[in-house]
This record gives sequence, structure tokens and C-alpha cells, in this order.
Amino acid sequence: MGSYRAAALTMFAYALAPILSATGQAPGWHYSPLPGEGDRASLGCARGSTNADFTCLAVRCEDDFATGLYIHSSRPGGDAGTWEMTLDRETRKMAARADSSVYGARLDDPEGWLLDGLRHGSFVYLRHAADEEGAFAFLDLSGSYRSITEALQWCAPRVPPVEQISEPGVGSKTDNGVAQ
Repeated sequence: MGSYRAAALTMFAYALAPILSATGQAPGWHYSPLPGEGDRASLGCARGSTNADFTCLAVRCEDDFATGLYIHSSRPGGDAGTWEMTLDRETRKMAARADSSVYGARLDDPEGWLLDGLRHGSFVYLRHAADEEGAFAFLDLSGSYRSITEALQWCAPRVPPVEQISEPGVGSKTDNGVAQ
């Protein structure tokens, strides 16, 4: 490849970078690019998702360090309601309730079935129950384990920097590894 072609290709790639990174609804698993989310949420979007037509699942570390599951889609009727899901050949219906977060609706997962399946599964098909004639969205779960784990590491319990054994009279026998 000549230097002019390489330069043109490089300029083209740099020109596309802001456009591609601005579309947070790209297929696959990645950090959530939505406002205020940063690296505390992982977003997995369906195959063929664009910024105009998308169906995504989000796993998020909440402010109280609990784990939240959300549906985020471009569905005209909104995301609240019942969603049909087939996760690794196991089908369930899950309720999603409207939420004030940047996502469409929060999914109720009291048994942890969905979170466990998203971490360890292979695929998910989902659609809103009101869209009986519509096609199911397909989410590949490749890379979901790592992406979800990285987002949920912010949910680790916070402990104060004090002595682990809080008994009175307990002291360290070393000073930075040197015996006293």
C-alpha cells in the first residue's frame, strides 16, 4: 500500500471514530456510554443495532451498591411491560417497570436468573410481549462475563481502612514488614 493510500485510510478512520463512538447502541458488550454511567454499567446490544433501532440490556452498579438490570430500546411504546426472553433455550417472561434512570425500564430479577444467564450464557432472544408479530432481538453473550464483571467491581463493599482485628491491645508485630 502506498503512502498516499495509507494516509487516506488513516484519515478516513479518524473521521469515522467520533461517529462510531457516539453510537452507544453498537452490537455486543461494552461500557455504557449513556450520560452519567461511565464504567459502572455494562451495555449489551442486539445484533444489527444502530443508534436509531436498538434493543439492549444493561447491568449496572446502583448508588447503594446493588446490581440493577435494565432494558434499553428504541421501541415506540416504551420499555415498560412484560418482555419475553429465551436465554440458552430457557424461556421466561419478565416484568420491566418504568424507571427514572437513563435506561428505559428496570427488569425484576429476584431469583438472579437473568444476571446469571447474562454472565454465563451463550445467547438471548428477547422482545416485548405486546409485539407478538415482531421479531425477537438476538444478543450474543460473547464477552458479557468480562464486561459485566468489570462494571460490577464498583459494587464491592466499601470498608474503612482500620485494623482487621478490632480487639483492644492488638498491635502490629511488624513495621512495614520489618520485625520490631
